Amino acid sequence: MTARAADRARYDRATAHLDAPLALVDLDAFDANAEDLVRRAGGKPIRVASKSVRCRTLLERVLARDGFAGIMSFTLAESLWLARSGFDDILLAYPSADRTAFAELAADPKLAAAVTVMVDDVSQLDLIDGARGEGREVIRVCLELDTALKFLGGRVRVGALRSPLHSPAQVADVARAVARRPGFKVVGIMAYEGHIAGVGDAVAGRPFRSRAIRLMQATARRELAERRAAVVRAVRAVVPDLEYVNGGGTGSVQHTAAEDAVTEIAAGSGLYVPRLFDNYTSFSGRPAALFAQPVVRRPGVGIVTVLGGGYPASGAAGPDRLPVPYLPEGLRYDPQEGPGEVQTPLLGSPADDLLIGDKVWFRHAKAGELCERFDVLHLVAGDAVTATVPTYRGEGQTFL
Repeated sequence: MTARAADRARYDRATAHLDAPLALVDLDAFDANAEDLVRRAGGKPIRVASKSVRCRTLLERVLARDGFAGIMSFTLAESLWLARSGFDDILLAYPSADRTAFAELAADPKLAAAVTVMVDDVSQLDLIDGARGEGREVIRVCLELDTALKFLGGRVRVGALRSPLHSPAQVADVARAVARRPGFKVVGIMAYEGHIAGVGDAVAGRPFRSRAIRLMQATARRELAERRAAVVRAVRAVVPDLEYVNGGGTGSVQHTAAEDAVTEIAAGSGLYVPRLFDNYTSFSGRPAALFAQPVVRRPGVGIVTVLGGGYPASGAAGPDRLPVPYLPEGLRYDPQEGPGEVQTPLLGSPADDLLIGDKVWFRHAKAGELCERFDVLHLVAGDAVTATVPTYRGEGQTFL
């Protein structure tokens, strides 16, 4: 029996009493992935990206481990909810225009001490000040650096379109503007190198593309390491008591951790290991988050149909944004239909061994987004469900 077949047998036994659709997290795999992230971080603390987990129980589980400290959140409303739930070190990874939440933040000493907001434009400070109302708490601010690799005077760029702050001088100018402004304090710098951390460099069947990606990433790592160090020096000249410099992502943990200027690493997807993280030479993880759909039809030889399953991930539309049939091995989509909202035909010889009511296990393309489809996660250890816990959605929280 292959390792994957053994996993399927475990998951089927663990959930035999449960009807699909359902989602599970394999705690053995989750914990092993957490341990691997800590190893790769080389002693630098890992700030957990909540959007890649979206379950308070699992956030608490990973933060209880040595090597993890703090949360990187994705909306201001989520940040306040987490702070009220007892988490006390929350870095909001994206700028916000939530005036109601800013008013709450500025009026509550506990929230203001726990939450740091992201800024890359002075006009964002104007929005916050306009939303304060009577709140006069000091707002903790993190500045985001654009990590993109640029060629030909900026006419060619590789990297996400995020912050407009690219040079040390630009970041230092905004740091000075924040420092001069009453009611704000710069406490950190963040730089997410998505073109390194979030792009696989071993694309199946694409050797030339894979080599080109590895060359680009090696060049980008060198350029960013030099520029990030210069940015940190420039900002520390303005803010000597800077608390942290955050960088990285699941795909680049060990490379970013090697930079002296970086004090902490951000990671989250590496806990669940969705399918987009199968194509990396720098690490390999164990798939920990899966969902099951029930077989409801057998249209013909080598074909079964499962209920639902069309859960595409965010990003540029394409086959890599679709979930993949994972267990039993050997199933594939009908190219004329793909995964559907209400039904998904699956082709392949393993279909002939599946009965009505059997479960087919899938992996989502991205971490965290799966939790927007399910109210609960069934936590599996060995071949038993040890707990059933709510996702954000299950707690009535849908932040985006």
